[in-house]
Amino acid sequence: MTSLVQHITIDCADAYELARFWADVLGSAVSDDDGPGDPEALVESPRGALLFISVPEPKSTKNRIHLDLRPEDRTRDEEVERLLALGATLIGDHRKPNGRGWATLADPEGNEFCVECGAGERAALTGTRLPVTADDVALAVRLAADTLAQSPAQDWRVPAGTLTWDCWETVEHLGDDLFAYAVQLGPRRPPQDREVPYRYAPAREGGPAVSLFANPEAGVTGLLETLEASGALLSAMVRTTPADVRSHHSFGLSDPEGFAAMGIVETLVHTRDVATGLSLPWAPPQDLCDRVLARLFPDAPDDEDRWTVLLWCTGRADLPGRDRVTSWKWHSAPLDR
Repeated sequence: MTSLVQHITIDCADAYELARFWADVLGSAVSDDDGPGDPEALVESPRGALLFISVPEPKSTKNRIHLDLRPEDRTRDEEVERLLALGATLIGDHRKPNGRGWATLADPEGNEFCVECGAGERAALTGTRLPVTADDVALAVRLAADTLAQSPAQDWRVPAGTLTWDCWETVEHLGDDLFAYAVQLGPRRPPQDREVPYRYAPAREGGPAVSLFANPEAGVTGLLETLEASGALLSAMVRTTPADVRSHHSFGLSDPEGFAAMGIVETLVHTRDVATGLSLPWAPPQDLCDRVLARLFPDAPDDEDRWTVLLWCTGRADLPGRDRVTSWKWHSAPLDR
């Protein structure tokens, strides 16, 4: 057995006030158990936890350990400006004219930390693609559930777009796909030649074969809860499974990133199918479409509208000057480049 890092502890003069600053930095919140004047204050985020403890002695030397921050949805320079506005101080500027480098800041009590380039900036600098992540899975499922929840339709047994399945069955199928990709990463020795052997069966002749069925008595709200639960399961497995793990998929042994991308494509296109059947608008983020295209369809056309390209790759849309796709599969195996 090994140890896990429970949280990173930071000595300070005012635990609660410094925790409030770092909660803003991380887009999180100070624990409900902590308040002004408390000797300890905890800030938890999906990436870890910071524990602040008030001590009588002041900070006297440079940190021997410091945090390196990477912005998720903005550039390095935008993040630096945001943190300065929150109360940080710029104490060392190591940014280079070519876009590389970092900035060293100090929090309101003088603890040093660095802000590095975001993932998008790193990809542009190195000429590599942006990876598909667990957060991308969570985003796709959240957008799908929020969109479908807006439907005023009482009858979800109408066809899902051009599919032979109805809207309820298609959401069940989507949730089951997310579940199946998650459990494929679950065993200590993931199978290399077959799927994890859950029993699959359709609820009716011609319907999708699934392992998970939503309880009809729970209504649409319950159906969407099952979708969110399966998405959370896949996101958690992708986040915690080592990148070198491989497991079976019929299109080639895949890694956690591949299963994440497959789950996202299933979510985006099947939400479109259901949204069409329910007369709902649906247009996922272009950058999310671009990341899954780069991972699963590396030879996809470079047309500007990445959502239309993804629909074309999956046989659901036309692209000018190109034949309609009638038979397709994605590249589930890890990419060499």
